Amino acid sequence: MRATLMYGAGDVRVEDVPDARLIEPTDALVRVTRAAVCGSDLWPYKSMPHDDAGRRMGHEFIGVVEAVGSDVETVKDGDLVVSPFLWSDGSCVFCREGLQSACLHGGRYGLDDVDGGQGEAVRVPPADGTLVVLPLRADEALMASLLALPDVMGTGHHAALVAKVGRGKIVAVVGDGAVGLCGVIASKRLGADRIILLGSNPERTALGQELGATDVVRERGEEAVARVRELAEHGAHSVLECVGLEQAVDTALAIARPGGAIGRVGVPEHDTTATGVAFWKNVSTAGGPAPVRAYIEELLPDVLEGRIEPGRVFDRTGSIEDVPDGYRAMNDREVLKFQIKP
Repeated sequence: MRATLMYGAGDVRVEDVPDARLIEPTDALVRVTRAAVCGSDLWPYKSMPHDDAGRRMGHEFIGVVEAVGSDVETVKDGDLVVSPFLWSDGSCVFCREGLQSACLHGGRYGLDDVDGGQGEAVRVPPADGTLVVLPLRADEALMASLLALPDVMGTGHHAALVAKVGRGKIVAVVGDGAVGLCGVIASKRLGADRIILLGSNPERTALGQELGATDVVRERGEEAVARVRELAEHGAHSVLECVGLEQAVDTALAIARPGGAIGRVGVPEHDTTATGVAFWKNVSTAGGPAPVRAYIEELLPDVLEGRIEPGRVFDRTGSIEDVPDGYRAMNDREVLKFQIKP
């Protein structure tokens, strides 16, 4: 089968790899019908050292189940399914608490003999704890929004929840990427009174306003802080930090209202002991890797009924063979988010 591998910074290739297959009785084999390139994929694209073996890429996909292991109970052959960006068993202490991103027996796609999502098929372990069945006759127009559920929409929603977004709140969203725009959607959905989007790309901020942002701040650094203070005298009740760069974190801290809350979901630029441990373990209300599996079923009805449209963050679609150019275009900021139709 064809799949995406990264061999180092800027070196993405689509190659023939061994066909995905069932290994454990808890596995499902999923033929991918939609996938995506994530903003977090650009971190290794910028800096990954050369690897002769190549790293299997991709963690956002929808597909059709083609086979299941003997112990799988909740999905069956022919089901249309969506997978969170992390797989989890659904039964450990953290999964039961709704924190599947900390699953004791979970993991990441592309590692440990698990296929990456940017390919023709994926072995999903353990299927019962990971996959969510979608309506078989989901409208084609909804597929892009369904594809946003495995990561960017769930991550934006996570940022809003841990930042305590709610009715009457002033929200500031730092970052006009796909996650930031989904954070705008999530904030509007949760009833925010005012949503200030911090971003410099005119097309993206315009889309943000269509999705629910009431104000746009294009400045950066101290100028951005001053502009937010003009819009909200005491700062924002809730700040969604959706970038991960040091300047973005500093800005989030500066524009937060005293007593407010910051939801950090941007993968940290520098994964230090001081900040990285807190980020990856979701130790505090500061956020971290989103437990998307806990959110998909909550957000799914709003997608199916058209109340939210996170699929609008996809602005280019290509085949699996177009993926290397998709990485380049996203890295060069020509494209917001690249959708793959194998």
